[in-house]
Amino acid sequence: MTQQSTSLLVGLLAGVSAALLLVSAGSPSSLSFILFAAAALPIMIAGLGWSNLASIVAVFSAMAIIGLATTPQAALVSAVTTLMPAAWIAHLSNLARPAEEIGGPEGAVAWYPLSDILLNIAACVCVGLVAIGLAMGYGKEFVGELVEVFVATLRDSNADYQPSAESLTEMKAFFLFALPAIQAAIWVLILLAGWYAASAIVRLSGRSKRPKDDLPSQLRMPRMGAIALAAGVLMSFAGGGIGLIGWTLIGAFGISFAVAGYAIAHHRTRGKPARGLLLWTIYLATVIFTVPLFFFFFLGLFDTARAATVTGSGPNSKR
Repeated sequence: MTQQSTSLLVGLLAGVSAALLLVSAGSPSSLSFILFAAAALPIMIAGLGWSNLASIVAVFSAMAIIGLATTPQAALVSAVTTLMPAAWIAHLSNLARPAEEIGGPEGAVAWYPLSDILLNIAACVCVGLVAIGLAMGYGKEFVGELVEVFVATLRDSNADYQPSAESLTEMKAFFLFALPAIQAAIWVLILLAGWYAASAIVRLSGRSKRPKDDLPSQLRMPRMGAIALAAGVLMSFAGGGIGLIGWTLIGAFGISFAVAGYAIAHHRTRGKPARGLLLWTIYLATVIFTVPLFFFFFLGLFDTARAATVTGSGPNSKR
């Protein structure tokens, strides 16, 4: 088979796999979230291990299958939030340029910076969620119905739970702006974890073009991320649709800086006694108390960088 034929076949198989995961995730179950999160993996593997053609074919074949199995709207939502961002991230990961162009050694190759990949993940999440929010008409009425369903579910499990009208109003006001931020943060983590897993799988298969990145030393946010975060904070004061977009930016770029902060902790504890115990304590404290998340957010915010992975040989395709 030719390289193009192989890419077409791999893309088709990846698209079918992604579509099956997304369609299965549509059925309520304890595994729904895991299936939905894993749907980006086949697209990324096709792009990282084979070609852009493979990931593009995967995206369109998955959209076609989802559209036929469910609705065209579901296919578009899947494409904007999962499929297209996965293909774009895989494309960026395979970009490289001669290292001497950025002041590196002659004959070496500099790969697309990991920091810029993280920045693109946050940007893709924002674009996708804003587009879906506009299409769905996200607003007070939508959140109000969602909160009513949530409260009704709590009442069914606990008859003593009877919130007052004032409490319901406050809950609706909170979730109106909290949901975009929370959803954006979760989706950044999902795509980043998907990229990490897909990269590891492709390296194990021997098809990886990109060498292994040193995440503790390279996983940072560039200064452009701080500008986007600041814009989100300013927009959040505007209220209305602009405010909702602002909270989406805060969630996506805020969690990206927090991730960078945890990477810094991994880097600075290298070679330290009881490093494993310290890191486990940090993550456990974050899960239980949440407060450490803000510390690592500020740690990442004040340590921005753009470090490229450099190797001695590789493709000469330019960014």
